Amino acid sequence: MADSNGNSKHENGETKIKAKPRIERNRVLVTGGAGFVGSHLCTYLVERGDHVICVDNFFTGSKENVAHLLGKTNFELIRHDVVEKLLLEVDQIYHLACPASPVHYKYNPIKTIKTSFIGTMNMLGLAKRTRARFLLTSTSEVYGDPLEHPQTEGYWGNVNCIGERSCYDEGKRAAECLTFDYQREHNLEVRVVRIFNTYGPHMALDDGRVVSNFVAQALTGQPLTIYGDGQQTRSFQYVSDLVEGMVRVMDGPYTGPFNIGNPTEFTMLELAQVVKEVVNPDAQIVYKENTADDPSRRKPDISKAKKALGWEPKVALREGLSRMVSDFAKRLGVEAPKVPGRA
Repeated sequence: MADSNGNSKHENGETKIKAKPRIERNRVLVTGGAGFVGSHLCTYLVERGDHVICVDNFFTGSKENVAHLLGKTNFELIRHDVVEKLLLEVDQIYHLACPASPVHYKYNPIKTIKTSFIGTMNMLGLAKRTRARFLLTSTSEVYGDPLEHPQTEGYWGNVNCIGERSCYDEGKRAAECLTFDYQREHNLEVRVVRIFNTYGPHMALDDGRVVSNFVAQALTGQPLTIYGDGQQTRSFQYVSDLVEGMVRVMDGPYTGPFNIGNPTEFTMLELAQVVKEVVNPDAQIVYKENTADDPSRRKPDISKAKKALGWEPKVALREGLSRMVSDFAKRLGVEAPKVPGRA
């Protein structure tokens, strides 16, 4: 059944937007485009033939991540903070700008929540003016320390709204609220993805998240640091799987939110053992006190993305780790280990 705008409801309750005809070459804005995920997304879109405008304030992103794109005629790089308004003409907006690592967002929590709220409002305002399709990259952190396992998109979460991580967790929840309010009030074409733990080349060496920590520590001969007892779990997806999922959501007919992640679950101790096998079998493991509000379990239910988009991750953890090792080794100035089965 369609509404007055031509939108309809899917049998699973998901809003299906009446899509604009896809033009040959979109003008695509990627905020946070010089960051870890953003740079991979920019590369994908440039290679696809879109005209990509990458915006970044370089707080956590790096120009080096997109240096290989600078000579392309269909790529532009603009230094800009999304907390300030931006006037452009675009067809699609991928809004990724926001520190995503606890190391970075705890360093400047007020800036983080301003980026999530004011930055998202500014980019939604741009989408409203240009009638661009808007995709918000939200996060699995909106589920907090979940009381449901695995987490479906219908779960409302268990977040400490005044904790050390709340600048990011609640900032993204507010960003989702804004996004759906713009859809309801202005009939804006919006999409929302909730990203689960992602790893791969271009992660910041000081990122502070567990995969980058373990790989850097193993490459430099340091002990792998586990916080807590190592039994807390996460699900890790390789960055190429995430980019494919994001693009499918943007180009598809459904608003979401969609969980985009790998449902294969690992304890931190199991992850450490895999990193040892792939990177440095001699690495030792040390335990330290856990950080505040660290979720005990995290695993996405991706049935919605599989059914609506035909998407699921393809890269297994060992394969993904072997792909990121040479990038980390080069930036750390150490020799990359020879990974069995890879040249």
